[in-house]
Parts: sequence; structure tokens; C-alpha cells
Amino acid sequence: MVLKIFTAANPARLLLVDDHPMLRRGLADLLSLEKDVQVIAEANHGMEALDILNQEIVDLVILDHTMPILNGIETLKKIRELGIQTKVLLFTVSDNSKDVQDALYLGVDGYLLKDMEPEQIITDIRKILRGELVISPSLAPILAQAMRKPVKTDSSHELTEREIQVAKMIAQGMSNKMIGNKLGIAESTVKVHVKHILGKIDLRTRVEIAVWAVGHYQ
Repeated sequence: MVLKIFTAANPARLLLVDDHPMLRRGLADLLSLEKDVQVIAEANHGMEALDILNQEIVDLVILDHTMPILNGIETLKKIRELGIQTKVLLFTVSDNSKDVQDALYLGVDGYLLKDMEPEQIITDIRKILRGELVISPSLAPILAQAMRKPVKTDSSHELTEREIQVAKMIAQGMSNKMIGNKLGIAESTVKVHVKHILGKIDLRTRVEIAVWAVGHYQ
């Protein structure tokens, strides 16, 4: 899929799929404040979403999982089977390990839990649109079990005590802002620590830091 650049003049086209109208409307209102994204349609379940996808160009589908007729995982599977060119974010309350692993197997572009902070949702949506895989850090234990990726036994010795603290907090699902407040340091300083952790352990994303930290310290 060709990576698109989204701006106020050329916003990303989003489809919201959730069987709870109030939650759907709340997310739509939140997204309406952003200039580089535009909600072009809404659906109550997967079948409605597929009908819309057959008629509209959509850059990102934001899917609930627990829905009637066709749930989120089933809808994701259909989208991939039909070869529809769109990114898919599962935005749900389900932290069930099978759901997470099934979604990853089917090539989901993001798996986020609904209890996250509103500003983080916007940040993560933009990451997905840029081509990054985004997973809620609190799902790190599930990811660690699924991936079972070996880590260097001495890699933790490369990190400072502060960097180890930050890595552990990322594994707990804390945002940079929350980590900064907890440690009494600026959010920009936390970002520097995250950058150093990624470089020292040869990782690419916060999700990988979370998985690494769970495997190393828990």
C-alpha cells in the first residue's frame, strides 16, 4: 500500500464502526477537531462497514470488536480476503489474548483499548496512517507470550537506571506524559529516554520496548 501524506487540504478518510451510537458519536466529535482526518461514514456493524467500503475510498477503518452480525475480527478478515486497500484499527475493550493474536495474524494495523487518553488516540491514529503498527502498551504481556522473541541477556546493562524505570513504566501502559509526572521530569526528557532505549536495544517502537521490558523484568 502506497503511504499517503495527509493534511488539512487532503485529510485522511475514516470509517467508524461501532454498535454503540453514543461511543461512535463521541469519537467522531473528538476527530472532528483535527484538520488532517475526516470521518466520512459510520456503521453499526461489520456488514454495514463492508457495504460502505465497496462504495467509498477509506484510509482507515476504526472497528469495535464486540458487534452483532459481524464482529471486529470477522470484519477485519473479510477486508483482507476481499483485498480492500485500507488500514484497520481495532478499538475495543477486549484484551482477550486470542483476539489480539488473531488480529495480528490477520494483519491489523493497530489494536487499542478504549480506556486510553483522548489525545493519545489521536497520536496513535496518525502513527497508523504513517504506516506504524500501534498496540496498547498494556497488552505487552500478551504480545510477549505470542512473540516469544529472544532478547540479548546483557542488553539491560546498556541502560541507565532512569531508562530502566522508563521502560518498566512503558510496559505498564503509561504515556510519556504520565511517566514524566510520575518521575518529576519533563515530557520532552521522557521522549529522549525512549529514543535512547530504542537505540541501545535495537528496537523500533514503544510496543517493542513494552514487550522487551515484560520479558526482562517480570
